[in-house]
Amino acid sequence: MKKIFASRSASRIKRHQRIRLRLSGTVERPRLAVFRSLSHIYAQVIDDVAGKTLAAASSLDASVKGSTGTKSDDAKAVGRLVAERAKAAGVDKVVFDRAGFQYHGRVRSLAEAAREAGLDF
Repeated sequence: MKKIFASRSASRIKRHQRIRLRLSGTVERPRLAVFRSLSHIYAQVIDDVAGKTLAAASSLDASVKGSTGTKSDDAKAVGRLVAERAKAAGVDKVVFDRAGFQYHGRVRSLAEAAREAGLDF
């Protein structure tokens, strides 16, 4: 019997949908959503009730883009940047949404840097 495997991205999307059934951002604890592409990493702080993005940062931002470190170093910089912007928007506590990605590598670096910069999750 031949097994049919879904693509890696389809499996990630399925995991993300399963996670999002239980996870939602509120006014008190917005959702810190992370997306990791092959070259870059993006983070947004989202209030799902109002449907608004409160803060965002990515490795394409001017302050991060010029750095010559590894992709994990860029993820740390994005984590610090999104935490600063969230704090400026009045957000201290967030719910972490890894979007179906493993909590490992760049996703973990971003999360730890955001925690060190003062976000609570």
